[in-house]
Amino acid sequence: MPVDPESPIEIVTFDWVPDFARGHVRDFRVRWALEEAGIGYRTRPISAVRRPAGHFADQPFGQVPAYRDGAVRMFESGAIVLHIAERSEALLPQDEAARARALCWMFAALNSIEPMLFEWGNVNLFARDEEWAKLRRPSLVAAIDKRLGHLADALGDRDYLEARFTAGDLLMASALRALEGSTLLDGHPTLAAYQRRCLARPGFLAAIGAQLAELKTEMPHYA
Repeated sequence: MPVDPESPIEIVTFDWVPDFARGHVRDFRVRWALEEAGIGYRTRPISAVRRPAGHFADQPFGQVPAYRDGAVRMFESGAIVLHIAERSEALLPQDEAARARALCWMFAALNSIEPMLFEWGNVNLFARDEEWAKLRRPSLVAAIDKRLGHLADALGDRDYLEARFTAGDLLMASALRALEGSTLLDGHPTLAAYQRRCLARPGFLAAIGAQLAELKTEMPHYA
């Protein structure tokens, strides 16, 4: 669904981010979920440099996204995706057993996969020149490779983590994007193919396109 200025659903986003963060700001997860569910939304960009004081009432840590739909006010992208998925059979199956499995994969993405990959980003981007990061890197690479092996084993020869695409795949593919630019998926070809499959979905492409279209290319000058 295209961005709809008349939609009751509002996503708070940033108006600009550094180049390395473009396409990775986590409002893309919420946009992707809404695209898969066929639900329109509007956005309210705020400054990432000078965040409005009132924004902390919507997002206690000053991050994005924040989400509003009438009386519903939410923060944390995983929680928002779950909220959307609970209202869309496209993201969570109606069958109880299949739904339970999809929920497991949602939490696995956020708890069993993403924290390790967040550390990978810290070691290789933000702290790459620090001695502790150089010492940590080999053992972290080994731990990530082992975890990816377990994930690949669970995927098997299926297209998605379960019988079809669900919100579990959405969050898992979102988390695995932290490895872009690395070779860590190369040793797990079925997982690499899974990632390409997820990121080729029209909903993902629309979500990323919408985010990039709204982000300013240069940091705004604020008075």
